[in-house]
Amino acid sequence: MKKLVISLLFVMQVCFVFAQSGTGFSGKVVDSKTQKALQNVVATVLNSNLTQVTDSEGKFTFKNVSVGSQLLTIKSAGFKDVLLAVEVANGKILDLGVVSLEEDITQEQQLSLITITDNDLGDDNSGSESTSGLLQASRDVFQQAAAFNWGQARFRIRGLDNEYGTTMINGISMNKIYDGRPQWGNWGGLNDATRNQEFTMGSGPSDYTFGGILGTQEINTRASIFRKGSRVSFSGTNTNYNWRTMGTYVSGMNSKGWAFVVSGSRRWAEEAYFEGTDNSANSLFASIEKKFNEKHSLNFTAIYAQNYRGKNSPNTKEVSDIAGIKYNSYWGYQDGEQRNSRIKNLNEPIYMLSHYWKISPKTNLNTNIAYQVGSIGNSRIDFQGQDNPDPTYYRSMPSYYTTQFDDNGNYIGNSAINLLEASQAKFLTNRQLNWNELYDINRNSTAGNSYYVLYEDRTDDKLISANSVLSSQLADNILVNASINLKKLDSHNFQNLLDLMGGKYFNDFDNFGSNSSQQQSDLNNPNRTVVEGDKYGYHYKLAATTFDAFTQFKFTYKKVDFYLAQSYSRSEYQRDGLYKNGYYPTNSFGKSKKVEFDNFGFKGGLTYKISGRQFIDFNGYYATKAPNMRNTFPNARINNNVFPNLKSETISSIDASYIIKTPSLKARITGFYSYISGSTETSFFFADAIDDGDASNGESSFVAETINGLNKKNIGLEVGLEYQVTKTLKATFAGTYGEYTYDSNPTVQLNIDSQASATNTFPVRDYGVATLKNYKQPGMPQTAASFGLEYRDPKFWWVGANANYLGNSYIDVAPILRTESFLVDQTFGNSSTPFYEATQERVDQLLKQEKFDPFTLINITGGKSWKVGNQTFGFFATINNVFDVTYKTGGFEQARNSSFRQLNQDSGHIDPSTNQYVSHTPSFGPKYFYGFGRTYFLNLYINF
Repeated sequence: MKKLVISLLFVMQVCFVFAQSGTGFSGKVVDSKTQKALQNVVATVLNSNLTQVTDSEGKFTFKNVSVGSQLLTIKSAGFKDVLLAVEVANGKILDLGVVSLEEDITQEQQLSLITITDNDLGDDNSGSESTSGLLQASRDVFQQAAAFNWGQARFRIRGLDNEYGTTMINGISMNKIYDGRPQWGNWGGLNDATRNQEFTMGSGPSDYTFGGILGTQEINTRASIFRKGSRVSFSGTNTNYNWRTMGTYVSGMNSKGWAFVVSGSRRWAEEAYFEGTDNSANSLFASIEKKFNEKHSLNFTAIYAQNYRGKNSPNTKEVSDIAGIKYNSYWGYQDGEQRNSRIKNLNEPIYMLSHYWKISPKTNLNTNIAYQVGSIGNSRIDFQGQDNPDPTYYRSMPSYYTTQFDDNGNYIGNSAINLLEASQAKFLTNRQLNWNELYDINRNSTAGNSYYVLYEDRTDDKLISANSVLSSQLADNILVNASINLKKLDSHNFQNLLDLMGGKYFNDFDNFGSNSSQQQSDLNNPNRTVVEGDKYGYHYKLAATTFDAFTQFKFTYKKVDFYLAQSYSRSEYQRDGLYKNGYYPTNSFGKSKKVEFDNFGFKGGLTYKISGRQFIDFNGYYATKAPNMRNTFPNARINNNVFPNLKSETISSIDASYIIKTPSLKARITGFYSYISGSTETSFFFADAIDDGDASNGESSFVAETINGLNKKNIGLEVGLEYQVTKTLKATFAGTYGEYTYDSNPTVQLNIDSQASATNTFPVRDYGVATLKNYKQPGMPQTAASFGLEYRDPKFWWVGANANYLGNSYIDVAPILRTESFLVDQTFGNSSTPFYEATQERVDQLLKQEKFDPFTLINITGGKSWKVGNQTFGFFATINNVFDVTYKTGGFEQARNSSFRQLNQDSGHIDPSTNQYVSHTPSFGPKYFYGFGRTYFLNLYINF
């Protein structure tokens, strides 16, 4: 009993010791497992501008805190946030004693999350990138559900593409100038090295940049802020790689002012989840800091992430029904070994020098210079004078024979001959690329030339970036942030011949050209032959210079916080053609005119503090955004043409939130609205029956389609709830409902190369407007909900499960099929006479946007860790989609059937006996992407 009383008195003494040197509180932060003091932990008094960072002994002290009830948050990368309620007494410093931080299992979840973002950020489905990579720094329950539970279904926050968010490393934007999207593969596999992150949700204020309406992610690689120690891990999974190993060493700041961080990883698979998808990725990271004195520090960061990944094909329903959803048409066997023809090879190292200057106790200036150089290659097979080698080529499918009509429009697909040929279709017995056959065809060439070759669309970029980021506390309640950013890009683009596949050379000509001149890729060097390593087909450079600056003022008061921010940006683009293309002899070689855009942005917001635990938050945003280079030069591979009357997008957004923060309950309810107007989008495809203006059924041609004036309206609601039921049991709920629609009827223009000439340098057919208004935006669920339970035992093991519902996802529609020209019968010349069979009922039936089936996914997570001496061992495991649900993550309509009659015949026929339409399997039906079925991820690690 005596010992118990003494112990109680000791605890009371630790927790309630007061000093007389101010009004506030102090404490010490330690690791709950090792009991070691934690340095550089951020402690913040909510609803104030008071922030402290723990010292080498893990201690912090606040001396000028308002009297009364306060909420203290303690945050550190790799640990769960702690929220403490503190009663502050006048003239006294309350000693909070020891505050223990528990390991944050979401840090381990990021290792599994990368298996999603790596796959989604390929160019297989460029219109449906996941934004989950942008969310790794957020601990908001809704954002976590979006990343870890819904990301596998290509969920996009607020229906926004990731070009409307900003990802930065040390304040320098990593969004590509070409398409506006970050290339997360540039630092893929370096989770340990990129854990120091700050996330700003939506259009809220960031200390580093004006940002977009999706959010901002800042990755800080400064060596001195990493926690000292070493870590080694090994992972196994069945997603888009099979194995992964990673190691990291952090020295901490030594007595001479040096700090070092080194990290590396390798990921690989001979065949990942989808057939024929091999993977090999190696990543290295190094950060070195020299602290000269209390005011100046210099840091050098080097990031190298090489990735070689086999892609998987989108497939029609016909293909999936025959071969399964894991089927991939891009690969085949060569001498008994699997070989994928579509490889993405990424190799773009980043070098960054950062200077940190503490000008005064209240003013900091961070200046960075970055240099990124490297290449991205996407391979595929090229062929001349031979059949398309793709196993899913439409003439190899059964549907080719069952969709045929005679010259009089009579259906003959059900004839005995056609049905017999359909039953013997090549795809039924030969479903993969036959590499050996292609090599044999080349070797048997009498002239020695290759008919089939493997090439890559190659981009070699050199990017120089520089920025300065200023932060200054002008007064106790006023903070100013400002930055300037400059980028200069030199982008070299060409076809690179990788493999002659058994032949001796390849003829560099376009066999779709209508004459010998059009067939030449470079009239300055006609009739060329090329070998491995040569450039051919197209060759050009893109140059870009961008500048942006922003200022932001944040005001903090007792009941209201608010901010105002402004931005200005300028973008300059130019193309320099290195080939004189045969289709465009007068406007393909040499430099194009410079294209320039000036843009402005304004945003602001406020937080009203109902109490110390309840808040109302509001943000408003208005800005213009320059078109990216992809949409500025709609056919950059072969000409200098710039889309006429190209204008910047206009982006506006508002959101309002009700927020609760207590030690046991965290909740956020947000309503949001965004409007993006004046978008321009470019796509490429081969189309039949293109309107050529003559009295015929049109021609077949490879075209570049540009739609302009597309408006997008996104409105919805987000809910996130987290409740600590007991000390060990936590319940979470997250949900969203959105209406993401097109809100205009954009114009559609086709650039038709076959109609180009020396005098017709911009062969564009204006198809008029496409009636896209009120169609749903594609590529992501617009409704999602997640409910989860997590049990965390005091003995350092945990288990969790969540159920996720995802629905209201739609296919990507083809704009050309929604134009008036699509309905016009070209046999009547330039008249507006529609096809006689184009009844309103049939048109509505064919053009109805497909809605994907909703689905429910069950995910389970768990793990445990042990302390053995000074080392910590542990494992983390997940099983996603426990019940192996099959679901579509996206898809798109094919635009090959570019006239109503073609689409109508491909989709069905009239049964003479009933005079009714009978559907059959189309040759050019929509293509779909499928999500992973049941997958697992297991990570074993040791910290020492």
